[in-house]
Amino acid sequence: MSKLANKVAVVTGGGSGVGKSTAALFLREGAKVVIAGRDAAKLDAVAKELNAGDALRTLPTDVTKAEQCAALIDFATKTFGRVDILVNNAGTNIKDRTLRELTPESWDMMIRTNLDGAFYCTKAVLQQMFDRKDGVIVNVVSVAGKRANPLGGAAYVAAKFGMGGLGLVLSNEEKDSGVRVSNVYPGEIDTPILSARPRPVTEEHRALILKPEDVAEAVLFVASLPPRVSVPELVIKPTVQMYW
Repeated sequence: MSKLANKVAVVTGGGSGVGKSTAALFLREGAKVVIAGRDAAKLDAVAKELNAGDALRTLPTDVTKAEQCAALIDFATKTFGRVDILVNNAGTNIKDRTLRELTPESWDMMIRTNLDGAFYCTKAVLQQMFDRKDGVIVNVVSVAGKRANPLGGAAYVAAKFGMGGLGLVLSNEEKDSGVRVSNVYPGEIDTPILSARPRPVTEEHRALILKPEDVAEAVLFVASLPPRVSVPELVIKPTVQMYW
């Protein structure tokens, strides 16, 4: 039997990378999926590529805007009847990422995209999960949210630590409500966000790090466990990447 038969999922940052791979895997496992992202053309291209018919819908969404996050959950609920799984995956980074280089404007953009968006989407979906006493929220964080490595940059690290804290607090607050929250902390992944690195990433390095589908498998794992099981934190990293 499919692991997500009759489930409905919303995946933010679904136009590429981990979001796209998660949507593809969820669809293969029987879920109906709504993918969101800022770029409508990217979302349309993913929908065409995955060719999942009415099981996949798209909605252009800027997660830095609370009203658009609410509209996303409302759209998914009206389209498929409910939202069983929310995957907070939207994220970004910038080249000028050291504290010396950050401006108030770039800091604000990073926090709003990488942290506030997860809060807005979570708030929008919680009530229906409370009403059903069932639901799963998966936060795709980063090892930058566990270890303050300068590689990610100050704003990215701060946002990801915040995202991880948000998930852990909610998980503990709602342990008796039927809502489960999992933070997945990937190490380096071969996704388009690498183009924002201050130094170009070589093809040799890309070959050694995680692929989006690896992280999607981790997301599926925590999302498909039975209601009695919760995985608060899961770290997944390339074998060659140190974790300390």
